[in-house]
Amino acid sequence: MDPRRSAQDVLRCQLCDTPVPPLYCGICHIHLCKACVGDHLLDESSEHKVVPFDKRGLTTKCQKHTTKVCELYCEECDTSICATCVSSEHKGHQFTEILKYFENQKEAIQKDLEELKISINPKYQEIVSRISVQKADLSNNSQKLTSAINKHGEDMHREVDIIIKSLKSNIDEIDSKQLAVLNKQEDEIKRTISEIVQCTTDLEKLLNSSDINLVTAYKSRNTEFRKLPPKLKVSLPSFSPQKINKEQLYEQFGSLSSFFINIEAHDNTMDAPGADTSASYKPLIDEPRIVKDINTGYGKQNQLRSVSCLSDEHIWTSGYGSIMRLYNLQGELMKSVKSKSGTWPRDIAVTQNGDLVYTDYEDRSINMVKNTEMQTLIKLQGWKPRNVCCTSSDDLLVVMNSNDGRKDKVVRYSGSMEKQTIELNDKGQPLYSSYEFKYIKENKNLDICVADYTAGAVVVVNQAGKLRFTFTSSPSSTKTPFKPRGIATDSQSRILVADWDNNRIHIIDKDGKFLRLIDNCNLQHPWGLCVDARDNLFVAEYTRRKIKKIKYCN
Repeated sequence: MDPRRSAQDVLRCQLCDTPVPPLYCGICHIHLCKACVGDHLLDESSEHKVVPFDKRGLTTKCQKHTTKVCELYCEECDTSICATCVSSEHKGHQFTEILKYFENQKEAIQKDLEELKISINPKYQEIVSRISVQKADLSNNSQKLTSAINKHGEDMHREVDIIIKSLKSNIDEIDSKQLAVLNKQEDEIKRTISEIVQCTTDLEKLLNSSDINLVTAYKSRNTEFRKLPPKLKVSLPSFSPQKINKEQLYEQFGSLSSFFINIEAHDNTMDAPGADTSASYKPLIDEPRIVKDINTGYGKQNQLRSVSCLSDEHIWTSGYGSIMRLYNLQGELMKSVKSKSGTWPRDIAVTQNGDLVYTDYEDRSINMVKNTEMQTLIKLQGWKPRNVCCTSSDDLLVVMNSNDGRKDKVVRYSGSMEKQTIELNDKGQPLYSSYEFKYIKENKNLDICVADYTAGAVVVVNQAGKLRFTFTSSPSSTKTPFKPRGIATDSQSRILVADWDNNRIHIIDKDGKFLRLIDNCNLQHPWGLCVDARDNLFVAEYTRRKIKKIKYCN
């Protein structure tokens, strides 16, 4: 075996075999000595990028123009590009020098790693510890209740045996429901912790990597981890014994108080350590612009209504037909799903796990499409579901009409279990108009925002269902009264509302203050809205049957 070609031999110039060559061509991926660089550069069949050997990972070829070197990074398209790309498909975009972007990413990775280790992971561990204490309290209280019921039951002898069994069963049911909720959150938090640990490991590897493709492709998840899970406040039931009256045994024996689990947002949602909280603020830009204009396959008799983001690259849509469609941003149809009953869905939403949820008004059901399987989550009686959204805690908020069309309400479900009903204000008056559609979205501050078409208003209540404010239109004059349709919220807790009749979008802040209009993007009958993880707005145009992706903030 030639010793120069053996695994133990040092690196050599790939043109003349000089040992330990100090240079490297990042385009041709060959080692070079100083004497051979000139000959190598004479080859004009491709572009060359000769760098010191220890900088060999800092060059990459352009995917579009394979003979060119990537010298810039397109922030809008999130990809490395060469100079030729600038004047072609990336014309008018914002760029950063690729080495500068590389260094910025390294700094961001270092900060994320420190935050995961020092702040985020310990906070999650603390929450898990609190859940363990709550579970112990739940068990202890249940034992006390059982003892009290047994003691009181001895005084009532055989006549109360059936009541005792019934109440014990109620305790078990309460335990089961509360424990299920606690276990669910505990499992979710532990899963998140596992992801944080894995992310920490991955970031440590990235910090030691000089592969520019891996480093520039890095996407921080710290914003996702920074938002802590909601608090669970478990209300423990109590037992109230009554004096024995054999003719009214069941009523006099006593009952368990009702229980509830109140979900509260953490008042200490974490910001990046040592950073100004305004660092993550995304201000509105002066001139919103269309980034993508996506044609869909909806026909003239199947106007487009709803849109919901599955990811930054894929969107679910629905219209007046029974088929719900998943598109990528190039307008390619990726998947089609037909409603279970064959009628058109009134609204669609995507869960935290990426499953599609839709409401079937005629069938009175809320359904989930999980992979290729379809299941009915909820079947209503006396009410018909209209619009739906998925919350940050993976609950469903459903707007529904009574059978006679005289009442509307919002109901929160955890799975198929009803947790909350929002219908009346503090004066006992209806919060929402009757009948007609009402698009709904949970805001980042956990407010519940409803675009009430008939009332011509956006009605916002807090997490407990208490009215915060009602928005009825912008200060500017309009030819047609404000009749809101689709609604969305972004990372800044701003609320975006489709003004269908006036062909524009209203943007208001979390307290109902009008901020601005999006009225320069040639919208035509905007209906459904959604916002992706990067705060890009997607608008479903009803009559054109198109989806517009709009950049409206930095």
